[in-house]
Amino acid sequence: MPTIDVHGVTISYSDTGVPAGLPDAPTIVFGHGLLFGGWMFRSQITALRERYRCVAVDWRGQGDTPAAADGYDMDTLTGDAVALIRELGVAPVHWVGLSMGGFVGQRIAARHGELLRSLTLLDTSAGAEEQSKVREYKQLALLLCLFGIRPILGKVSSHMFGPAFLADTASVATIDEWVGRLSRNKRAAIRKAVLGVVSRASVEREITGITVPTLVVVGADDRATPVEKSEHIAARIPGAQLQIVANCGHSSSLEQPATITSLLAKFLATADRP
Repeated sequence: MPTIDVHGVTISYSDTGVPAGLPDAPTIVFGHGLLFGGWMFRSQITALRERYRCVAVDWRGQGDTPAAADGYDMDTLTGDAVALIRELGVAPVHWVGLSMGGFVGQRIAARHGELLRSLTLLDTSAGAEEQSKVREYKQLALLLCLFGIRPILGKVSSHMFGPAFLADTASVATIDEWVGRLSRNKRAAIRKAVLGVVSRASVEREITGITVPTLVVVGADDRATPVEKSEHIAARIPGAQLQIVANCGHSSSLEQPATITSLLAKFLATADRP
């Protein structure tokens, strides 16, 4: 994967390049959720790469981006994303962020709106982490660091995926791939990533100033960031659209790939109109 250097830290990303015959095609930048990598958007990238340049970033210590000593907080990751957009010279871009990628996307839109054409927020929240979940997530992060994902797979997967996806035997291959990819990352880095998410500050006030077209999507069965979190975001961002996806949990791009791709394609086509 290609990389860029951000203040001495290596950030990996994938890039489909400019579509053939469309030199002025806009760029979509995808930001993945916690415990994943840019690969979680592969279905969407496959479907959209003929019309858009598709770039997917891997956050620090996740996917193919190596562990960093620090900088796992959402503001630093926002700086990483801004640096990538500027380095590639692709602004303004369509930002598509799931969960953790949505935390970053909201910050970019509120603070660097000139870099975006549109904002898509999948299964995310504008608020700080609920105190009722902080202790649990910190304990899971410690256990993951000490023992890896497999001993706590049932507990973690129930947050990451919805019940319909977990009950479907066709999902086994995807879950196995997720576990395998996650197991290749440094455990200490994953713990830092979890703590960065858990300790994030609220951006509820900031997002009221977002002016780019915004689509908010959430799985009806999302446990990690329930429907009301997305409803709250959509109510605070002027003109935002809200879509709730049935039989879907937190990792919507993997659980309902066709639905997410369809929603995204329709929204982007509208956002690109003069």
